[in-house]
Amino acid sequence: MASTRVSSNELVRLGQQIYDREIRRKVEKKHRGKFLVVEVESQDYEMDEDPVVADERLRQRHPDSLFYMLRVGYRAAFKLGTPFLVPRR
Repeated sequence: MASTRVSSNELVRLGQQIYDREIRRKVEKKHRGKFLVVEVESQDYEMDEDPVVADERLRQRHPDSLFYMLRVGYRAAFKLGTPFLVPRR
């Protein structure tokens, strides 16, 4: 799949579709909060509490592929924003 270019929107759509159709029912109850990485062509996946570990294990099997990452049971894999509150002046 790496030789085939897809947009980031298409990658997200494919990854979420694979997760919803093939993986969610297998992992959601027991693995909430873990990071899951899907290789979109083969539908192979890895899961770990550390997103880098999951990604590296899957990348060893599919070095030139496209990946979709999510956090099991959450709408987003990561929270964006400042980690602290800035006092008002």
